[in-house]
Amino acid sequence: MSNFFSENFSKLPNSKTSIFAIMSGLANKENALNLSQGFPDFKSDYHLIELVNRAMLNGYNQYAPMPGVYGLREAIAEKFEKLYQEKYNPETEITITAGGTQAIFTAITATVKKGDEVIIFKPAYDCYEPTVELVGGKPIAIQLDPESFKINWEEVKSLINSKTRMVIINSPHNPSGKVLSKEDMQQLEKILKNTNILLISDEVYEHIIFDSQKHESACLYPGLKERTFIIASFGKTFHNTGWKMGYCAAPAYLTTEFRKVHQFNVFSVHHPTQVALATYITNEQNYLNLGNFYQQKRDFFLNLMKESRFKFIPSKGTYFQLLNFSDITNENDFDFAKRLTIENKIATIPISVFNEQNLDTKVLRVCFAKTEETLQKAAEILCKI
Repeated sequence: MSNFFSENFSKLPNSKTSIFAIMSGLANKENALNLSQGFPDFKSDYHLIELVNRAMLNGYNQYAPMPGVYGLREAIAEKFEKLYQEKYNPETEITITAGGTQAIFTAITATVKKGDEVIIFKPAYDCYEPTVELVGGKPIAIQLDPESFKINWEEVKSLINSKTRMVIINSPHNPSGKVLSKEDMQQLEKILKNTNILLISDEVYEHIIFDSQKHESACLYPGLKERTFIIASFGKTFHNTGWKMGYCAAPAYLTTEFRKVHQFNVFSVHHPTQVALATYITNEQNYLNLGNFYQQKRDFFLNLMKESRFKFIPSKGTYFQLLNFSDITNENDFDFAKRLTIENKIATIPISVFNEQNLDTKVLRVCFAKTEETLQKAAEILCKI
């Protein structure tokens, strides 16, 4: 019966367990230092936790409105105006979601039909491709340059056709830390002009950007804003990934379609946390200081890694850093990552699983959203390899 089921009913027959679950599971089994999955090992702001607790005590424990608590949507709209001088209507253009992944899933499910093509840049966050496949779409992968992670816009242009339904971008980019430039966004805007192609702009790391660079949100470009689902994450921003809180901002006609799926997917998300965040994000310092906060961690870690045999280019955003191990071993990255976890007691993520046809560039991803104590221990281990 099990073989019959998998061969005849599975809508994702080639989908495997997430690499994050595999490496974190192995880290737990081996009692290894976990730099694999992207979560902080330090505490959230006690004030935010207090606000959530207060909301619970004040009775916000039943279903929230389907689109989200209005006060939070209003605060997000104000945030867009402050940061980007762009307007989103909190009533018709902002929806609170159970994290960024649910928002991405919902946006794809609401708009991609059987046979539609969706352009994805690899290495890519691992939820994009299977979601497209789940709804009968066809992922069209473009492999980024293995060293610079730049997008070849001529290649993008050559792949656009009547079947292209959507393009998915991610900046700052997980796993490389690459940040799309103004020129990149202008190129994309030009390519999509006079088409009906939609865009998902995964901006969950928008506030974690380094070296005085600017985040080029899709909302800053009129030709993109009119066709874009912007995806954001409170969990990434406020060090509480386990709360699974995010949002989607999109024009009203796209939000209408988004909510048709959202209401039957999760309906609504954690009510007291929404109430708390509505207050918390009105203080812009709670997110504007994140770049400096994480840049100090990046610099602290990379300064310690100078004595290692790993090669690296400092990440420009996110809280991830890539480490090239080509001077250390010829092993494939998955085997090397497993061996590091078992023998050296440090867990990382092999990048090949995110690449087209599992391209192995001898690179691992580590998460530096950790205490200095954790980063010190990690560097000591890695410098001995």
